[in-house]
Amino acid sequence: MRSPILVTGGTGTLGQHAVRRLREAGRPVRVLTRRAQPDTDRADTGRPDGVEFMIGDLATGAGVDAAVSGVGVIVHCASSNKGDADTTRTLVRAAAAQPEPPHLVYISIVGTDLVPFGYTRTKLECDRIVADSGLPWTLLRATQFYDLILGGARPLARLPVVPVPARFPIQPVDSDEVAARLVDLALAEPAGRVPDKGGPEVVTFADLLRSYLRVNQRGRPVVPIPVPGIRAVSAGGLLVSDHEATTESVAGRVTWEEFLTGQILTTQKDGRG
Repeated sequence: MRSPILVTGGTGTLGQHAVRRLREAGRPVRVLTRRAQPDTDRADTGRPDGVEFMIGDLATGAGVDAAVSGVGVIVHCASSNKGDADTTRTLVRAAAAQPEPPHLVYISIVGTDLVPFGYTRTKLECDRIVADSGLPWTLLRATQFYDLILGGARPLARLPVVPVPARFPIQPVDSDEVAARLVDLALAEPAGRVPDKGGPEVVTFADLLRSYLRVNQRGRPVVPIPVPGIRAVSAGGLLVSDHEATTESVAGRVTWEEFLTGQILTTQKDGRG
């Protein structure tokens, strides 16, 4: 029997897609979670079978040794606003202590070495922890997920005037496309740093909000506001490089408007619209 693949953050935005795709590929999956989950073999839970949930906490280290025991691959999707470097160290220590160290696949952010924000600096530290871990490793950097941008767009769109940062180009991407790439990497040999993953369009935050308002048929003025300290972003620090964007496995296909349309159809189907 094949060894299970451990997914940290497997109940989150990216992790849920990765778990589903790994199961579609026929691989047993283990998910590290801080909370008990429903029985995965019951059809009414909406969760795939073949998934083992294990209680553990990367912040404290509790349950992590048991979670990594016997796995062949770890897909590290767990992330938070603070503490990522410490939790990554905890995971690396547990993995390195295994008789057969697993392949560690890590998802990071495009621009960690270019944009001097607190969070990107932390992710760069995590990148270095993974690369220096002594484990077989693969590192994928991705741009911002549509899901997260949508979460920010909804409250802004309720305002009579929608403020957005000026000169803020980004290249957002569909999280399921990133998950597909992660799964391909997890099922392959360790590859070190691989080309970045970004969406099919370079846009500004103003573009994204105008599209959101148009698709949702809301009339609001969008006002770009100069923001200090974003010179690196304005220079393209959060974008996939031109060279990498030509690589087939890197270029995303789902556009922001296609994503929004899918969200609206899903909401209507669920009776929430």
